[in-house]
Amino acid sequence: MNPIEAGLTLEEVLRMALLPPLEMRLFLERTLALTRVQLITQSHRTLTEAEAHALSRLVTRRLAGEPVAYLLGEREFFGLSFKVDPSVLIPRPETELLVELALDRLPAAGRLLDMGTGSGAIAVAIAHTRPDAVVHALDVSPAALATARGNAQRNGTTVHFLQSDWFAALEDDAVFDLIVSNPPYIVAGDRHLAEGDLRFEPVNALTDHGDGLSALRILCQQTPAHLSAGGWLLMEHGYDQASAVRALLAQSGFEAIESWRDLAGIERVSGGRLASR
Repeated sequence: MNPIEAGLTLEEVLRMALLPPLEMRLFLERTLALTRVQLITQSHRTLTEAEAHALSRLVTRRLAGEPVAYLLGEREFFGLSFKVDPSVLIPRPETELLVELALDRLPAAGRLLDMGTGSGAIAVAIAHTRPDAVVHALDVSPAALATARGNAQRNGTTVHFLQSDWFAALEDDAVFDLIVSNPPYIVAGDRHLAEGDLRFEPVNALTDHGDGLSALRILCQQTPAHLSAGGWLLMEHGYDQASAVRALLAQSGFEAIESWRDLAGIERVSGGRLASR
């Protein structure tokens, strides 16, 4: 049975308590190809049978837990619009901290590498803000890279993409001024993997199926071979991993090691500068 019937006005649909008002508005805008202003000015318009069916499908899937971003097929990040699908993580506001820190440390015409790019949100946001930079991004997933390439084109940026399992496919002499990553860092078995949007996102991009530090260890240990002297490594991590990540950075010879807090006050990003050789 469809939760929304033909003949209902837009105003009546928006008053229904099936979903939070913002989500229902977004689904109405998508289904009817209307703007927010048009939803208001056409509030007494009634739904056709086809419109009610299409809207009901979206609402039913959302009630089953599917993320709004996947249902709409897009998400805003750093002021840009990104296509998203179940092959990539949904870009989140807290990751914008990583972009801001990277922009502060990227030299003029600098070379940057985004490890495990997923949707390409980090790489594209940086390339869009700093068109002088040479931005590279890699991911092990061909499907994710296809999505990332589309997002680079969608936002008018130039990003050089490479399929690679971390550093495996990089040339030995590939060197960057800055390396950034939002790697899988959730501990295997964490209850959050079975809750909310995470249930629908690619599990291999969320967890290392271990202690949550495997990818962070690889980044700390192997980055020095591909980082210029004085270059930075910046990594997003879990809410309780900052101390462990700082220790990994110190063990790999980084200096000026620091952790930065997101808007919720959580130590979300840690990084360090490679000491001069």
